[in-house]
Amino acid sequence: MAYQWSYGNILRAVDKVTPADRLALIHGKRIIRHAEFSRRTNSLARAFLEGGAEPGDKVAFYMRNCPEYSEGIAAAFKACLTHVNVNYRYIEHELIYLFDNSDATVVMFQSEFRDTVDLIRQRLPKVKQWIEVADSPHELPLDQSPYELLLEGTDGSPLDLTYSPDDLLFIYTGGTTGMPKGVMWRHDDLFKVMGAGGNPRIGIPPCADLDEFIARIENQPSPVNLPLPPMMHGTGLISAIGAMSSGGTCITLPTKRFIPEKALQAIDQHGVTAVTIVGDAFARPMLDALDDHPGEYNISSVKVISSSGVMWTREIKAGLLRHNENLLLVDGFSSSEAIGLGSSVMTKEQEIEVANFTIGPNCKVFTEDGIEVQPGSNESGMVAVKGNLPIGYYKDAEKTEKTFKIIDGTRYSIPGDWVQVRLDGTLTLLGRGSNCINTAGEKVFPEEVEEAMKMHPAVDDALVVGLSDPKWGQAITAVLQLKPGESCDLVEMRESSRKYLAAYKLPKYIFIKDSLERAPNGKADYKSIKLFAETQLAKQDA
Repeated sequence: MAYQWSYGNILRAVDKVTPADRLALIHGKRIIRHAEFSRRTNSLARAFLEGGAEPGDKVAFYMRNCPEYSEGIAAAFKACLTHVNVNYRYIEHELIYLFDNSDATVVMFQSEFRDTVDLIRQRLPKVKQWIEVADSPHELPLDQSPYELLLEGTDGSPLDLTYSPDDLLFIYTGGTTGMPKGVMWRHDDLFKVMGAGGNPRIGIPPCADLDEFIARIENQPSPVNLPLPPMMHGTGLISAIGAMSSGGTCITLPTKRFIPEKALQAIDQHGVTAVTIVGDAFARPMLDALDDHPGEYNISSVKVISSSGVMWTREIKAGLLRHNENLLLVDGFSSSEAIGLGSSVMTKEQEIEVANFTIGPNCKVFTEDGIEVQPGSNESGMVAVKGNLPIGYYKDAEKTEKTFKIIDGTRYSIPGDWVQVRLDGTLTLLGRGSNCINTAGEKVFPEEVEEAMKMHPAVDDALVVGLSDPKWGQAITAVLQLKPGESCDLVEMRESSRKYLAAYKLPKYIFIKDSLERAPNGKADYKSIKLFAETQLAKQDA
């Protein structure tokens, strides 16, 4: 029987062999070395349990990137608790839904969000512990924050718990109704699908067991990871987990918005080996900063830049290679419920085509009726992956059944990405069949934005599409049909929807159309609406 992995066991073993003075977490001027990281995460794990959490309970993280987020994840693993990511851009009703849907009994939150927490906490009786983390010394001295006081009074020695490969981690992702769904990953499945200590892209096989994994850690350089997207999303989260579970260093930027110069300074100063981004929204500003300040930033330490969630253009990759010709530039074709659908790797010697991926070793492409698409047939299908998969969606059997299907006796995850298979077996990505808009790594579903726009008294109907955008990947664009005799101020229209939508869901563009020309059955023709929006945008830019 193959070895069964648990992050609790991994961290306990890593703590024993990692040099005490190795840097574990870096956040601006804040530095936490590994011995301190081990002690603090043990203390926090005990605090969770002593506060009433029981193995299997859920810990929700309402936080931006910071050292405490990484510590909280590790502590949850050490206490046999389940991580729940929280999008800090959510507004009140979305937060209440997520905390309640996830059955969270512990919530860690930053002081920045205290006012919102105070508004909703009485409506969340399942939550037994609200743990506040200071944003910065300017609001409250870090050593006087409730979080630090909690750690001070708790034993920091290793916990004597039995860990299981069935321990869980949740990754909440957007649902078709706009409300998030919790993807349930067993520790064993997640660690294996991430390579189990190996890296198939460069020919390193997975580790057979924990002893081999620890031996590799002791005999190879430790990673220095810089996750630039929020850790509240799977892309940033998995990068941070990868660093801490291999005795490496996780660096987070102490700024609320992405400042490319800060990222480049961190790379230069700390010898970052792996950078995680979400497409051109991160890569383009970094390239611009490198081009504008030649010789100022040394990025030669970086071995790989990985992107997932948004297309990453070839021109930007080529530009980065000018500044470090040894880079491995990786587009991962994955989702929260399907890791390893495909990948696209570009180096100095090997250029690639945008939206063209090498299919993953455990992937096939099927039509809607379950027939496998043959390479070179020009037939479109949905990409599916087998092997180490999530259990399903938490408390949503219907969506689980739709996404995780049995085909010819094998269980697949089919998240809904449409592709064509070329004769050479590579995939050409066509898009998500659900019309999901991906803006800077955030999933936004048109129906939710449409309903918010319809709340305006002047609006009769609304449709929302995503337009290609060099910065955001896709720009949320609303096309409105006004009530007879009505007019509106488009700026006021956009601002009025803030009471219903998180800021990142607000339309970047709004256009007016006499009729949205729905079919008699009420269905929308999104293709024609998108064409109309593209035409209007071109006129606006002319």
